[in-house]
Amino acid sequence: MTPTKITPLVTNPEQPDQNQLNHVEQLRLQLKESLLLDLDDYGLTEQSSGEFNSTFIGVQLNSAFQSIYDSAAGDLVGHEALIRPSLGGELASNPDFALTYAEQTGKLVQFDRVSRTLHVLNFRQIYAENGLLFLNVHPKLLTTVNGHGKIFERILHANSVPTNRVVIEINEGLVEHDKQLTEAIDNYRDRGYKIAIDHFGGRASHLDRLWKYQLDFIKFDVSLIQQAESNHRLSKVLHHLIRAAHDVGARPVVQGIESQSQLDIAIESGATLLQGFFLGKPVHARELQPTKAFKKHNFAHVDKDAINKAAA
Repeated sequence: MTPTKITPLVTNPEQPDQNQLNHVEQLRLQLKESLLLDLDDYGLTEQSSGEFNSTFIGVQLNSAFQSIYDSAAGDLVGHEALIRPSLGGELASNPDFALTYAEQTGKLVQFDRVSRTLHVLNFRQIYAENGLLFLNVHPKLLTTVNGHGKIFERILHANSVPTNRVVIEINEGLVEHDKQLTEAIDNYRDRGYKIAIDHFGGRASHLDRLWKYQLDFIKFDVSLIQQAESNHRLSKVLHHLIRAAHDVGARPVVQGIESQSQLDIAIESGATLLQGFFLGKPVHARELQPTKAFKKHNFAHVDKDAINKAAA
């Protein structure tokens, strides 16, 4: 399916254009039908920038996107979507508090549904044919893929985003039973999604899952690159893990890169997919300038022969 290019609306809150109001209302009705819930309860609003935010369980929710780069191709792979909650206009110090609160109040499914909708609506502003959208899925929602997942697909189709441009990130360390993980991965893959295991290499990871599942991406826990910077032996371990990921047909992603030193270690260990504050912090879609952000960091100094040797 060829994505339909959608130009974000720029509205003037003081003098709203009637056509723009009609468009927003039409979109609201369309989403209401797709979500099978009343969006008025969630305060879905379009900002003057064309971005959407939502008020859910008393918390304002905004999308933020962090770029993921391919140093070998010199291009963007895509963006990881993150929720940035705020209270009283102040950004929350802990981004996960809204998720925790939603879980405690029994509204986890609704929270996830609204979050994904926000991400897709805002992703339209940066969406390109070669761009992937990385979405985190709460482990407790893996079993809801049949019903909950179908609703999300309608949201994607309504916004001309095919499922093969969406990467479902699963923190496998939080999934205790292999059967549950297997069923979830199979269900998502059957619907065309790409699959990523997140936080691999953390304390709760299961090494055998590296080859048990057909994975598109393996995202390494941020602790690995942080510790590899000060521990040469661990940098060798990182190299072997990256090689193992390649061996099973997955693309390894080193995330949490916060310095030039960590960037060099990641690339010299054989990684080409890179993510972290050093390359770009999570920002609103309107603030993303992928080309400039990527060019700001020169990968040309890295020994390409060493990279190829590490990946061999």
